[in-house]
Amino acid sequence: MLNAEIGAPALRHGHVTADGLRLHFAAAGEGPLILFLHGFPEFWYEWKNQLAEFGKDHLAVAPDLPGYNLSEKPAELAQYRVAALIENVRALADHFQNGRKFILVGHDWGGVLAWALAMAHPQGLEKLVIVNAPHPAIMARLLASNPEQQQASQYMLLFRSAGAEEMLSANGYGVLVENVLGKLLESGALTNADKAAYLEAWSQPGALTGGLNYYRANQVGPPVAAELEAKIGRSAAGLGLPPEQMKVRVPTLVIWGEQDTALVVRNLDGLEEFVPGVTVRRVPDGSHWVIHEKPAEVNRYIREFIG
Repeated sequence: MLNAEIGAPALRHGHVTADGLRLHFAAAGEGPLILFLHGFPEFWYEWKNQLAEFGKDHLAVAPDLPGYNLSEKPAELAQYRVAALIENVRALADHFQNGRKFILVGHDWGGVLAWALAMAHPQGLEKLVIVNAPHPAIMARLLASNPEQQQASQYMLLFRSAGAEEMLSANGYGVLVENVLGKLLESGALTNADKAAYLEAWSQPGALTGGLNYYRANQVGPPVAAELEAKIGRSAAGLGLPPEQMKVRVPTLVIWGEQDTALVVRNLDGLEEFVPGVTVRRVPDGSHWVIHEKPAEVNRYIREFIG
């Protein structure tokens, strides 16, 4: 488990009111802030190995994002739009860092928020780390024109449907267990104790709806690029920004499990156009869940990057 490693810092939990929402977080260590943002259908626990590692010399913090697990679950769909969510993240970081720059790490939806925050507020970030989360401009292009990504993204339309909660929660969250945890449990990357933690998080009142509302509020999915562009609150025309403003000027590392079945590897093509000087670390045998499959490798890449 989390603190079994010799020298791993003690894990602590707490709540912070961040831009009006009460957010739960797990944290370890002291020092400069490194903030970890999870995706769907994860929660803070996705980063348990990173909290143990980076808490050795940083204040490592992993929140439950709004709508998830033990954090507040707003009823208004507008509060799940990316433009609103990045303000929650900024306020959370400011609580710990008091205006100083911090390192931001994001996976999946957490990576979407990290990209958006880096574009909108680069002055707040020291470095950016993305794990299997596409730059929104590249993803928009692929959703508009790439049949492979269009097909891979069909699940997004299901997640936006009115029947998504019933389908995903049926038979003890059987669909999520099979598609998210199944291979990880078979390989030993996750244990039965981990599975129990996920089931408990998914079973929190309103948590499943909260996670699905990210898809609904931002209208993501094939085949219209404009739907993805709404992720960061822009219009259909180039996200409503000149291409120059779509660029990420923060030093950025992208870690990518190439066996991701939801996000095709072509999301890396042309990344330098929007992220000058980006460092890319490909994991050929890693999937969308590379954080669980290859925690030591992921940690090593982050360590090398942040110095």
